[in-house]
Amino acid sequence: MIHPKKIKPLARRPVILVFIHFYLPGHKSGGPVRTLSNMVESLSNEFEFRIVTSDRDMLDTQSYEEIEVGAWNSVDKAWVYYVSPENCGLRYWMKIMRETQYDVLYLNSLFDPLYTTLPLLAQKLARTRERPVIIAPRGELYPGALALKEWKKRSFLFAANALDLYRNIIWHASTDDEAQLIRKCFSSSCITMVAKDLPAIPPRPDFTSKIIDSDKPLRIVFLSRISKKKNLDFALKVLLNCNTPIQFDIWGTIEDAQYWEECWELMLSMPKCVNVRYRGVAKHSEVHNILADYDLFFLPTRGENYGHAIAEALSSGTPVLLSDQTPWRNLEKEGVGWDLPLDNPKQFQEAIMNTKMKLSSGALKWRRTVYEYAMRELCNKSLLEDNRQVFLQALKGGTTITE
Repeated sequence: MIHPKKIKPLARRPVILVFIHFYLPGHKSGGPVRTLSNMVESLSNEFEFRIVTSDRDMLDTQSYEEIEVGAWNSVDKAWVYYVSPENCGLRYWMKIMRETQYDVLYLNSLFDPLYTTLPLLAQKLARTRERPVIIAPRGELYPGALALKEWKKRSFLFAANALDLYRNIIWHASTDDEAQLIRKCFSSSCITMVAKDLPAIPPRPDFTSKIIDSDKPLRIVFLSRISKKKNLDFALKVLLNCNTPIQFDIWGTIEDAQYWEECWELMLSMPKCVNVRYRGVAKHSEVHNILADYDLFFLPTRGENYGHAIAEALSSGTPVLLSDQTPWRNLEKEGVGWDLPLDNPKQFQEAIMNTKMKLSSGALKWRRTVYEYAMRELCNKSLLEDNRQVFLQALKGGTTITE
């Protein structure tokens, strides 16, 4: 719920000033919005979140309705400052920082020039007390993600390191693997803290209404942004070589129009037994119910630091077929799906055939196994404490942080 208001004086809680390119009520940009909104929901009793973000959703040309642009708005449990495109710049960020009393600066990307690089520079130039800075790379340093526009990204990292842009930065990694990538990219002694993304816990699904009819096609879903990083073309190439009836539905924002054209060409080449549909963009409130209606969630991503859609698929009782470039590992051993190497497409085809057989022989039991696994992972109490410690240690100055 959004209520435009003027910001109140600094409350008793420490203030976290957040910069993120897209936030609520937006839903087209994927995981970072959900990561941050879940964090606000879970930690707002201890920290006051003030979020600076765009006044429109990804690819939109119009501002959100019912917001006040250029002012602080009350959005659920946070204050949100919506900025129009023409104001996204160094001087405007400096103005916000001078006028906002905050304790920690929290940035939600590594390569976003407007909402990470410029805020970093703005804090240095704003002539205010320099506060601790936390950067969450959100999976951007995973090899598969870094390989996209690699020359441009590595050139930026070289320049940033040369300018000492990341001096005294606290790095928020979502996994141990991401922490290692951060240290490899910057310094083995850089300050890193590992705290997995906080999930939203959905209601228990009705498994009995989701059982596959063996006479109908296998229902497979891809739900993610349509970009090279998410690797939809790989999924389509796998399905090109399947010979069992399949209904493959694609949900997501078309972020890269040229890449979508390449995927469209593959869709036109499908065998008769495979039907492919584009279903549009799913609102966040609808994602859990959408995923519950499928037999398999298929995301052969090039790299994820978490994967909220993966968590939502599992918590809906839907098995998952993933690449091995996510923190969701050993899935076949757990009996909830597969995490497979991208250099072996045939293994993905075999997993799809195994899905058909497993669902036909014991669909209800399998869905319950998937759901119970998700609840064990998502309800882990240490997740909240790890995220809390990221901010508490930053408030202490960052120097005492241990891995």
